[in-house]
Amino acid sequence: MHTLRSPRLTLRQWRAPDVPPWAALNADPAVTEFLGRCLSYEQSAEFVRRAAAELAQRGWGLWALERTGDGALLGCVGLAVPAFSAHFTPCVEILWRLVREHWGCGYATEAARTCLRFAFGTLALAEVVAFTAAGNGRSRAVMQRLGMQRDAGGDFAHPRLRGGHPLRLHVLYRMRREQWQRAER
Repeated sequence: MHTLRSPRLTLRQWRAPDVPPWAALNADPAVTEFLGRCLSYEQSAEFVRRAAAELAQRGWGLWALERTGDGALLGCVGLAVPAFSAHFTPCVEILWRLVREHWGCGYATEAARTCLRFAFGTLALAEVVAFTAAGNGRSRAVMQRLGMQRDAGGDFAHPRLRGGHPLRLHVLYRMRREQWQRAER
């Protein structure tokens, strides 16, 4: 399993003590506003179990995001393969979820840049995508700061949300390895 580091952050394997703060994060309606629902403690514990197993098996996935200075769990960031079919799948997506108190500190962008470096530099992926509900301006701003490009023709109705659901329309952003390499120079 790969542990990733940036100047302020460590992207690491999940641990049992991460479950309570992760569950508190997932119980915050502001954090889960664009996910459609809060998660129960049990659902959060299951997420940690699955994420830890995937990291151990594949070597990459959804890492626990820790502030290096004090070890505080800030949330998660990582790479995932969407479990639904859409016109842009199969693919690898980048995603993040942070404790509300740490929004606006640049942690999501810093951690996501670290993930992109791993995705393109170590895994040699050709492309990474990101998507979110159309109204999620905070996540869209992170995607733009990362240098990802909106694929307006790729916007889609999320297949796991019923017709008429207010979060159904999702926007799609993309980054190709060549684009990342140019930005890294």
